[in-house]
Amino acid sequence: MTIGVGDKLPAATFKVPAADGVKDMTTDEVFAGKKIVLIGVPGAFTPTCSNNHLPGYIENYDALLGKGVDGIAVLSVNDQFVMEAWARFLGAEDRILFLADGNAAFSEAIGLAIDLSVANFGKRCQRFSALVDDGVVKSLNIEVERGKATNSGAAAMLEQL
Repeated sequence: MTIGVGDKLPAATFKVPAADGVKDMTTDEVFAGKKIVLIGVPGAFTPTCSNNHLPGYIENYDALLGKGVDGIAVLSVNDQFVMEAWARFLGAEDRILFLADGNAAFSEAIGLAIDLSVANFGKRCQRFSALVDDGVVKSLNIEVERGKATNSGAAAMLEQL
């Protein structure tokens, strides 16, 4: 069952790139007591994710924080090393928290795992954005058209804030 507005995020632990290597972060550490924009993407370095979806959030970082957001996190079914390289590639290490969901456990727990075997990707996270306030989903935008980041893009999130 897909998570919905008003639902609390399930407990999970992510691998997160850090200055001194990789660290574990729980959902409580990421979301408790904070208003976080959570972006879910099918994969690091993929065209829509790298050229359209995440760059919109990087460019609108200050505008989002200006609307009361405490931070932005991106979730992908990639390992922590790929997420670290992607953060450096985008120059976003100081703006976006990169959450590695390597085995898709969190994506499955929130009902947003998708089988992209047809594209040789295997199990991935469906493209979405959500506003999460103290661990509770306040808005959820699931992308319906593959290769697009319209419903879940930064412009749509800014309109919701």
